[in-house]
Amino acid sequence: MRSSPVKRSILINGQRTSISLEEAFWNTLKDIAHERRVTLSHLVASIDDDRQSNLSSSIRLFVLEYYKERVAEQHEIEQRPIPVQQAKRRKRHRRG
Repeated sequence: MRSSPVKRSILINGQRTSISLEEAFWNTLKDIAHERRVTLSHLVASIDDDRQSNLSSSIRLFVLEYYKERVAEQHEIEQRPIPVQQAKRRKRHRRG
């Protein structure tokens, strides 16, 4: 899967900034902003405040971390023991 970076202009703390990201990262960033009920500019500004490297790289790392956390949460949910009552109901459904 190859994708060339797309340059977009975004307002961060009152200043217009150009950012180059692959379309998949732009789409995911918009989804995260929507999920958190913040504007794309607000989300990018918060990433900009915490960044250790250039902004495009920091955004990519932010998206990666977002997905790593979601996978960890899903794994944690799958590892939880099934309550006794729920386990008994499952056994009854299998017999029936």
